[in-house]
Amino acid sequence: MDEAQIRDLVDQLVLLATTYGLSVLGAVVILIIGFWLAGRARHLTTKALGRTGKIDETVSEFLGSLVKYVVIGVTIIAVLGQFGVETTSLVAVFGAAGLAVGLALQGTLSNVAAGVMLLIFRPFRVGHYIEVAGLAGTAKGITLFTTELDTPDNIRVTVPNGMIWGAAIRNFGYHETRRVDMTFGIGYGMDVGKAFEAIRGVIEKDARILKDPEPLLVVGNLGASSVDLIVRVWTQGTEYWNVKFDMTRAVKEAFDSNGIEIPFPHQVLISKQG
Repeated sequence: MDEAQIRDLVDQLVLLATTYGLSVLGAVVILIIGFWLAGRARHLTTKALGRTGKIDETVSEFLGSLVKYVVIGVTIIAVLGQFGVETTSLVAVFGAAGLAVGLALQGTLSNVAAGVMLLIFRPFRVGHYIEVAGLAGTAKGITLFTTELDTPDNIRVTVPNGMIWGAAIRNFGYHETRRVDMTFGIGYGMDVGKAFEAIRGVIEKDARILKDPEPLLVVGNLGASSVDLIVRVWTQGTEYWNVKFDMTRAVKEAFDSNGIEIPFPHQVLISKQG
Protein backbone atom coordinates (compact mmCIF):
# COMPACT_ATOMS: atom_id res chain seq x y z
CA MET A 1 0.00 0.00 0.00
CA ASP A 2 1.56 3.27 -1.12
CA GLU A 3 1.44 6.61 0.59
CA ALA A 4 -1.51 7.87 -1.45
CA GLN A 5 -3.67 4.87 -0.52
CA ILE A 6 -2.80 5.27 3.15
CA ARG A 7 -3.75 8.94 2.95
CA ASP A 8 -7.09 8.04 1.33
CA LEU A 9 -7.81 5.45 4.03
CA VAL A 10 -7.04 7.94 6.77
CA ASP A 11 -9.27 10.53 5.12
CA GLN A 12 -12.14 8.02 4.93
CA LEU A 13 -11.75 7.10 8.61
CA VAL A 14 -11.72 10.77 9.58
CA LEU A 15 -14.84 11.33 7.47
CA LEU A 16 -16.65 8.40 9.12
CA ALA A 17 -15.63 9.55 12.58
CA THR A 18 -16.77 13.09 11.81
CA THR A 19 -20.06 11.96 10.29
CA TYR A 20 -21.10 9.16 12.68
CA GLY A 21 -18.81 9.58 15.67
CA LEU A 22 -21.14 11.85 17.59
CA SER A 23 -24.12 9.65 16.69
CA VAL A 24 -22.40 6.53 18.01
CA LEU A 25 -21.29 8.33 21.16
CA GLY A 26 -24.78 9.71 21.67
CA ALA A 27 -26.31 6.25 21.15
CA VAL A 28 -23.99 4.71 23.75
CA VAL A 29 -24.83 7.45 26.25
CA ILE A 30 -28.56 7.02 25.60
CA LEU A 31 -28.28 3.24 26.08
CA ILE A 32 -26.43 3.60 29.38
CA ILE A 33 -28.81 6.23 30.72
CA GLY A 34 -31.87 4.40 29.37
CA PHE A 35 -31.05 1.08 31.00
CA TRP A 36 -30.19 2.84 34.25
CA LEU A 37 -33.49 4.72 34.15
CA ALA A 38 -35.33 1.45 33.41
CA GLY A 39 -33.95 -0.13 36.58
CA ARG A 40 -34.68 2.98 38.63
CA ALA A 41 -38.19 3.27 37.21
CA ARG A 42 -38.96 -0.32 38.20
CA HIS A 43 -37.62 0.21 41.71
CA LEU A 44 -39.46 3.51 42.23
CA THR A 45 -42.72 2.15 40.81
CA THR A 46 -42.63 -0.92 43.05
CA LYS A 47 -41.71 1.18 46.07
CA ALA A 48 -44.39 3.81 45.41
CA LEU A 49 -47.13 1.20 44.95
CA GLY A 50 -45.99 -0.63 48.07
CA ARG A 51 -46.31 2.53 50.16
CA THR A 52 -50.03 2.78 49.44
CA GLY A 53 -50.70 -0.35 51.46
CA LYS A 54 -53.64 -1.14 49.19
CA ILE A 55 -51.84 -2.88 46.34
CA ASP A 56 -50.60 -6.44 46.71
CA GLU A 57 -46.83 -6.91 46.46
CA THR A 58 -47.31 -9.31 43.55
CA VAL A 59 -49.11 -6.60 41.55
CA SER A 60 -46.45 -4.03 42.46
CA GLU A 61 -43.64 -6.29 41.23
CA PHE A 62 -45.45 -7.02 37.98
CA LEU A 63 -46.24 -3.36 37.22
CA GLY A 64 -42.68 -2.40 38.08
CA SER A 65 -41.42 -4.95 35.57
CA LEU A 66 -43.84 -3.59 32.96
CA VAL A 67 -42.58 -0.04 33.46
CA LYS A 68 -38.99 -1.25 33.08
CA TYR A 69 -39.62 -2.82 29.68
CA VAL A 70 -41.54 0.25 28.47
CA VAL A 71 -38.55 2.46 29.31
CA ILE A 72 -36.20 0.04 27.53
CA GLY A 73 -38.45 0.17 24.44
CA VAL A 74 -38.36 3.98 24.42
CA THR A 75 -34.58 3.86 24.82
CA ILE A 76 -34.16 1.63 21.77
CA ILE A 77 -36.33 3.95 19.67
CA ALA A 78 -34.23 6.92 20.82
CA VAL A 79 -31.01 5.10 19.83
CA LEU A 80 -32.37 4.40 16.36
CA GLY A 81 -33.28 8.06 16.07
CA GLN A 82 -29.61 8.94 16.67
CA PHE A 83 -28.73 7.23 13.39
CA GLY A 84 -31.37 9.06 11.41
CA VAL A 85 -33.97 6.31 11.43
CA GLU A 86 -37.45 7.79 11.13
CA THR A 87 -39.14 6.57 14.28
CA THR A 88 -42.57 7.21 12.80
CA SER A 89 -41.84 4.65 10.11
CA LEU A 90 -41.03 2.08 12.76
CA VAL A 91 -44.74 1.68 13.48
CA ALA A 92 -45.35 0.48 9.94
CA VAL A 93 -42.30 -1.77 10.09
CA PHE A 94 -43.41 -3.28 13.39
CA GLY A 95 -46.91 -3.74 12.06
CA ALA A 96 -45.67 -5.61 8.99
CA ALA A 97 -43.33 -7.74 11.07
CA GLY A 98 -45.79 -8.22 13.94
CA LEU A 99 -47.26 -11.47 12.65
CA ALA A 100 -43.87 -13.03 11.95
CA VAL A 101 -42.48 -11.96 15.30
CA GLY A 102 -45.58 -13.23 17.06
CA LEU A 103 -45.22 -16.66 15.49
CA ALA A 104 -41.50 -16.76 16.25
CA LEU A 105 -42.01 -15.73 19.85
CA GLN A 106 -45.03 -17.81 20.73
CA GLY A 107 -43.32 -19.19 23.82
CA THR A 108 -42.25 -15.75 25.02
CA LEU A 109 -45.66 -14.20 24.39
CA SER A 110 -47.37 -17.10 26.14
CA ASN A 111 -45.20 -16.36 29.19
CA VAL A 112 -46.40 -12.75 29.12
CA ALA A 113 -50.02 -13.88 28.82
CA ALA A 114 -49.49 -16.36 31.67
CA GLY A 115 -47.99 -13.58 33.79
CA VAL A 116 -51.10 -11.47 33.21
CA MET A 117 -53.34 -14.41 34.19
CA LEU A 118 -51.30 -15.00 37.35
CA LEU A 119 -51.69 -11.31 38.15
CA ILE A 120 -55.46 -11.35 37.62
CA PHE A 121 -56.34 -14.58 39.40
CA ARG A 122 -53.47 -14.50 41.90
CA PRO A 123 -53.24 -18.19 42.89
CA PHE A 124 -50.29 -17.12 45.04
CA ARG A 125 -48.66 -13.94 46.26
CA VAL A 126 -45.14 -12.79 46.97
CA GLY A 127 -44.02 -14.47 50.18
CA HIS A 128 -46.13 -17.60 49.76
CA TYR A 129 -44.39 -20.97 49.71
CA ILE A 130 -45.58 -22.87 46.65
CA GLU A 131 -44.93 -26.11 44.80
CA VAL A 132 -45.41 -26.11 41.03
CA ALA A 133 -44.02 -27.95 38.00
CA GLY A 134 -41.80 -30.11 40.22
CA LEU A 135 -40.27 -27.06 41.93
CA ALA A 136 -40.86 -25.63 45.38
CA GLY A 137 -39.89 -22.35 46.99
CA THR A 138 -41.00 -18.98 48.32
CA ALA A 139 -42.37 -16.65 45.62
CA LYS A 140 -40.19 -13.55 45.41
CA GLY A 141 -41.66 -11.81 42.38
CA ILE A 142 -43.54 -12.09 39.09
CA THR A 143 -42.12 -10.32 36.03
CA LEU A 144 -43.48 -10.14 32.49
CA PHE A 145 -41.81 -13.41 31.54
CA THR A 146 -40.81 -15.31 34.68
CA THR A 147 -41.58 -16.00 38.31
CA GLU A 148 -38.74 -16.08 40.84
CA LEU A 149 -38.67 -18.64 43.66
CA ASP A 150 -36.24 -19.02 46.56
CA THR A 151 -35.79 -22.61 47.73
CA PRO A 152 -35.42 -23.47 51.45
CA ASP A 153 -31.65 -23.86 50.94
CA ASN A 154 -31.53 -20.30 49.53
CA ILE A 155 -31.24 -21.02 45.81
CA ARG A 156 -32.97 -18.64 43.38
CA VAL A 157 -35.03 -20.48 40.75
CA THR A 158 -36.40 -18.59 37.74
CA VAL A 159 -39.44 -20.30 36.21
CA PRO A 160 -41.18 -19.26 32.95
CA ASN A 161 -44.69 -18.04 33.70
CA GLY A 162 -46.13 -20.45 31.13
CA MET A 163 -44.88 -23.44 33.11
CA ILE A 164 -46.53 -22.15 36.27
CA TRP A 165 -49.90 -21.22 34.75
CA GLY A 166 -50.11 -24.54 32.91
CA ALA A 167 -49.46 -26.67 36.00
CA ALA A 168 -51.19 -27.47 39.28
CA ILE A 169 -50.08 -25.07 42.01
CA ARG A 170 -49.84 -26.12 45.65
CA ASN A 171 -49.90 -22.98 47.79
CA PHE A 172 -48.75 -23.76 51.32
CA GLY A 173 -49.11 -20.15 52.45
CA TYR A 174 -52.63 -19.42 51.21
CA HIS A 175 -54.29 -20.15 54.57
CA GLU A 176 -53.07 -18.81 57.89
CA THR A 177 -53.21 -22.22 59.59
CA ARG A 178 -51.99 -25.69 58.61
CA ARG A 179 -52.54 -29.20 59.92
CA VAL A 180 -49.53 -31.16 61.12
CA ASP A 181 -49.93 -34.91 60.51
CA MET A 182 -47.72 -37.35 62.40
CA THR A 183 -47.68 -41.10 62.97
CA PHE A 184 -46.13 -42.77 66.04
CA GLY A 185 -45.72 -46.53 66.34
CA ILE A 186 -45.86 -48.37 69.66
CA GLY A 187 -45.35 -52.03 70.50
CA TYR A 188 -48.29 -54.44 70.62
CA GLY A 189 -47.68 -55.03 74.31
CA MET A 190 -47.97 -51.33 75.16
CA ASP A 191 -51.05 -49.57 76.59
CA VAL A 192 -52.64 -47.44 73.86
CA GLY A 193 -54.47 -45.25 76.40
CA LYS A 194 -51.24 -44.51 78.24
CA ALA A 195 -49.56 -43.58 74.95
CA PHE A 196 -52.39 -41.18 74.11
CA GLU A 197 -52.07 -39.58 77.56
CA ALA A 198 -48.35 -39.00 76.96
CA ILE A 199 -49.05 -37.40 73.59
CA ARG A 200 -51.83 -35.20 75.01
CA GLY A 201 -49.41 -34.00 77.67
CA VAL A 202 -47.00 -32.88 74.94
CA ILE A 203 -49.80 -31.12 73.04
CA GLU A 204 -51.06 -29.25 76.10
CA LYS A 205 -47.59 -27.91 76.88
CA ASP A 206 -47.10 -26.45 73.38
CA ALA A 207 -48.80 -23.05 73.13
CA ARG A 208 -48.30 -23.02 69.33
CA ILE A 209 -50.83 -25.84 68.89
CA LEU A 210 -54.35 -24.50 68.41
CA LYS A 211 -57.29 -25.64 70.50
CA ASP A 212 -59.67 -25.16 67.58
CA PRO A 213 -59.76 -27.27 65.47
CA GLU A 214 -59.32 -29.81 68.24
CA PRO A 215 -56.30 -32.16 68.01
CA LEU A 216 -57.08 -35.66 66.75
CA LEU A 217 -55.54 -38.83 68.24
CA VAL A 218 -56.65 -42.19 66.79
CA VAL A 219 -55.34 -45.67 66.11
CA GLY A 220 -54.68 -45.59 62.40
CA ASN A 221 -53.25 -48.99 61.57
CA LEU A 222 -52.19 -52.33 63.00
CA GLY A 223 -48.84 -52.84 61.35
CA ALA A 224 -46.55 -55.83 61.07
CA SER A 225 -44.69 -54.94 64.26
CA SER A 226 -46.42 -51.85 65.67
CA VAL A 227 -49.70 -50.18 66.52
CA ASP A 228 -49.66 -46.94 64.53
CA LEU A 229 -51.10 -43.90 66.29
CA ILE A 230 -52.16 -41.00 64.05
CA VAL A 231 -51.85 -37.51 65.55
CA ARG A 232 -53.21 -34.41 63.81
CA VAL A 233 -52.83 -30.93 65.27
CA TRP A 234 -53.33 -27.42 63.87
CA THR A 235 -50.94 -24.49 64.08
CA GLN A 236 -50.05 -21.27 62.31
CA GLY A 237 -48.57 -21.86 58.87
CA THR A 238 -45.32 -20.15 59.83
CA GLU A 239 -44.89 -22.58 62.75
CA TYR A 240 -45.56 -25.79 60.80
CA TRP A 241 -42.04 -27.21 60.69
CA ASN A 242 -41.12 -25.98 64.17
CA VAL A 243 -44.14 -27.72 65.68
CA LYS A 244 -43.53 -30.91 63.67
CA PHE A 245 -39.86 -31.21 64.65
CA ASP A 246 -40.32 -30.19 68.30
CA MET A 247 -43.32 -32.45 68.82
CA THR A 248 -41.59 -35.46 67.28
CA ARG A 249 -38.77 -35.11 69.79
CA ALA A 250 -41.08 -34.35 72.70
CA VAL A 251 -43.26 -37.41 72.04
CA LYS A 252 -40.17 -39.65 71.86
CA GLU A 253 -39.00 -38.32 75.23
CA ALA A 254 -42.50 -38.70 76.72
CA PHE A 255 -42.66 -42.32 75.56
CA ASP A 256 -39.26 -43.00 77.13
CA SER A 257 -40.37 -41.45 80.43
CA ASN A 258 -43.52 -43.59 80.52
CA GLY A 259 -41.85 -46.83 79.48
CA ILE A 260 -43.67 -46.96 76.13
CA GLU A 261 -41.71 -48.97 73.59
CA ILE A 262 -41.28 -47.75 70.02
CA PRO A 263 -40.68 -50.95 68.02
CA PHE A 264 -37.98 -51.25 65.40
CA PRO A 265 -37.50 -53.87 62.67
CA HIS A 266 -35.87 -57.07 63.90
CA GLN A 267 -35.56 -60.70 62.91
CA VAL A 268 -35.95 -63.83 65.03
CA LEU A 269 -33.71 -66.79 64.07
CA ILE A 270 -34.77 -70.30 65.15
CA SER A 271 -32.07 -72.92 65.13
CA LYS A 272 -32.99 -76.62 65.11
CA GLN A 273 -30.50 -79.16 66.43
CA GLY A 274 -30.11 -82.52 64.77
